[in-house]
Amino acid sequence: MKFMKLGTRPDTFYTEEAARTVVSDVSSDLIIKINNITYHLHKLQHQLLPKCGLLQRICSDSEDSYSVTLELHDIPGGEDAFELCAKFCYGITINLSAHNTVPAFCAAKFLRMTESVEKGNLVLKLEAFFNSCILEGWKDVVVALQSTGKLPEWSENLGITRRCIDSVIEKILTPPAKVTWSYTYTRPGYSRKQHQLAPKDWWTEDVSDLDIDLFRCIITAVRSANILSPQLIGEALHVYASRWLPNTSKSQPPESSASQTEDVEKKQRILETIANMIPGDRESVSVGFLLRLLSVANFLGASPVTKGELIRRSCVQLEEATVTDLLFPSHSSSGGHFYDVDLVGAVLQSFLVQWRRQHTGEEGGQSLRLIQKVGKLIDSYLQVIARDANMPVSKVVTLAQALPEIARPDHDDLYKTINIYLKAHPDLAKPEKKQLCSILDCQKLSPEVRAHAVRNERLPLRTVVQVLFFEQERGGGSKSRKPPPVTGDQENLSKSKVSPDEKPRETQEGTTRTRMPNVTERSRSRATDSEVKLIVEPEQNLSRKELEQREKGRMTVGEEGISGSKFEFPSSTSNKVMAQRRTNSKGRSSR
Repeated sequence: MKFMKLGTRPDTFYTEEAARTVVSDVSSDLIIKINNITYHLHKLQHQLLPKCGLLQRICSDSEDSYSVTLELHDIPGGEDAFELCAKFCYGITINLSAHNTVPAFCAAKFLRMTESVEKGNLVLKLEAFFNSCILEGWKDVVVALQSTGKLPEWSENLGITRRCIDSVIEKILTPPAKVTWSYTYTRPGYSRKQHQLAPKDWWTEDVSDLDIDLFRCIITAVRSANILSPQLIGEALHVYASRWLPNTSKSQPPESSASQTEDVEKKQRILETIANMIPGDRESVSVGFLLRLLSVANFLGASPVTKGELIRRSCVQLEEATVTDLLFPSHSSSGGHFYDVDLVGAVLQSFLVQWRRQHTGEEGGQSLRLIQKVGKLIDSYLQVIARDANMPVSKVVTLAQALPEIARPDHDDLYKTINIYLKAHPDLAKPEKKQLCSILDCQKLSPEVRAHAVRNERLPLRTVVQVLFFEQERGGGSKSRKPPPVTGDQENLSKSKVSPDEKPRETQEGTTRTRMPNVTERSRSRATDSEVKLIVEPEQNLSRKELEQREKGRMTVGEEGISGSKFEFPSSTSNKVMAQRRTNSKGRSSR
């Protein structure tokens, strides 16, 4: 960073009883008050009046010819900038840099320290330093531009802001091979020694220090040049958002105090500005970045317009998301669950509306691959949120049911979700278990998952009976109810399996078989008489006539078991099983 040194005398300013004065043999004859500071100075001894046109005019109009008291509360830059100008008049050494040049320049203009007042005055020296050093350097011009935010009107009127912005834009548009100045670049894993050329986004971190209005001016001008790619613009927005917007996974909801409210309003404005500057190109920013902005919008209570735009942009790229992209904490005051399921649900609903509009009447192909990819993503997300001990059943069910049937070629992932949820919520009430299991279509379970389900002690008995029924239908070759046809695209999708510790036992021959337990055996450990609506016996216990009736009959699974059958089990078999259940029930009671 460049510096300029003016003056040769040592600093003789000192503070005494809230007043600043200069060591001198002559008593002070000029008192200047700026805010809470009072300066005791000298009009002529050290060239203060000869160099300041404003002080000359004021003192010449004063009736008191000896001691004059002035109030300069409106001087740009305040007492710090004025003291730099005063020290220049006294010949005291001052050091100028990008940090203090702008306020010193504005104060010198205010005091009229120009060449028309005296040759070699401060304004000319500051102008030369600004043009030759500040505007030529990268970090210098960025720092100088940042300092204009404290004096926006003066900087704008004097043309400082515009010249700084033009210099920044010119350097951003410079090809990386010609970048020779110093810049800030702290990306993980990047080593400047290993790279001869500057990275394409070398400028993004430094401009992220600017005020949002200055940042917007620069990005707008850079975009209008049509030289940089939309991805580079998106990267600059990402870096700026990371610099100024809160991390919703670590921050607490904003409080309602005056200072907190002001800070929230500032961040809301930054969020809305960034959202409006996102290029229209689909690949300019990632879906993960869009979802993070949406989470911040919920966190800050942004306007519905901003949220709606972020939801619309996110749903367009939803199939590119990962489960990690969807995991945002909920900041709702009710519920107590950790994950923001409503955010994911809103994006999914918007995606489905757009998908139905664009793919109406289209079957298979790209439309099917798209919806099944999103379906796989949502099912993986459901398996994560199911582990939340405070997650309501209704949230899981609503999100699972939002997807159309075509989105799931099988229900193995849904079964995993149900199993994980039941394991994480062991005290779940029966009505809620019933509601949770209602999302499962037993016909769409793979043989491995069905084999696990019939031995799953966490499932309601009604669900197990449904699994047994469809298992027997497939094993017995029944034609009364066929599974839905599998398309070519569905055959290419890999089906998820149960975890290794939950695989069915192997037989002595080494091949995996699905063991069909007698329902009476299951009843001994899990059900009372009132819970069992139907007792299913293995097929070998049925007579030939009954098998023929079963082959012709059509059966449907009702709310509490299997209904609508055109055949009945023999009364002797049913009575024998029920008697055995009552005996087992009494035996457990006595123990």
